[in-house]
Amino acid sequence: MSEKPHTVAIGAFIVGALLIALTTVIFVIGSGFGRDREKVVMVFDGSVKGLSVGAPVALRGVQIGQVTDIELILDTDDVKLIMLVEAELSAENIRRRGHSTEDFTDELISRGLRAQLNTQSILTGLLYIQLDFHPETRVELVVTDSPYLQIPTIPTGLERLTREVQDIDIAKIASDLESTLEGLQAFITNTQFQSLPSRLDESLTAITALGDQLRDQLASTGPKLDQALDGASQTFTLANDELVEISSLVQANLKTLEAAVDAFDAAMQQVDGFISPDSATTHELNRALREIALAGRSLQALAKTLEEQPEALIRGKSGNRP
Repeated sequence: MSEKPHTVAIGAFIVGALLIALTTVIFVIGSGFGRDREKVVMVFDGSVKGLSVGAPVALRGVQIGQVTDIELILDTDDVKLIMLVEAELSAENIRRRGHSTEDFTDELISRGLRAQLNTQSILTGLLYIQLDFHPETRVELVVTDSPYLQIPTIPTGLERLTREVQDIDIAKIASDLESTLEGLQAFITNTQFQSLPSRLDESLTAITALGDQLRDQLASTGPKLDQALDGASQTFTLANDELVEISSLVQANLKTLEAAVDAFDAAMQQVDGFISPDSATTHELNRALREIALAGRSLQALAKTLEEQPEALIRGKSGNRP
């Protein structure tokens, strides 16, 4: 009988040991022991309302960790409140390539890795921490007593907009607007501005009257101008016809003159037989003949000009016009 209690005690001890071992295994698996995990901290200077312990930490939408602690720290040196958020990052959802096993968190931060608060759901108002690369932003770290690596943070779009609105000098804008309205009222109440519609109406009336006057003058001058142009056209047509007739007459007269000159030359040759070459009569006859020859050439040139340019009697030769 005495061996049975010992057997029961040994069995209970073994069962208890197995339960302890199983609990330890579950705890180790749940705590991530043996997996690549890293603690980091992030400092936010704005409100973290909606962020709670256990909130996810995501890298471009892929969860790689969760929030493990949130602390409110009062900096007594400059009386500033900061929110220190501690998180645990895991490499479970990150597949590595290459042979290096080093931690590249510092390298990622230097390449622009930043933390930012984002909304999980508009209905619940819960927040999560979004990690992404913003290389255009500066690395701004806050001195803390945490032993873990600090990831720089950047404000959300709403926080930036809120800060810009807070920086706007509303009082100055109101003062400038009031001054503008006063100046506008003074301009509107000015007597010159109030008389502007009447002066504008007078100007429009004068312009209308001038237009009517010009239209009447054109209506009365148009027919006369048309008659004058028709008369000028008829005059040029008649002049061209007359010039053709004059050219023909000049040609006929030139032919007659040439015949007379030839007859005169023949007569002079006969006279030369009776008059001495050295006598004064011979000299005068030769000079007269030269002048008659020059006159004949001039008449020929005139006839040629009239034949080519009948309007030369009215307008002059084309070569002499400017």
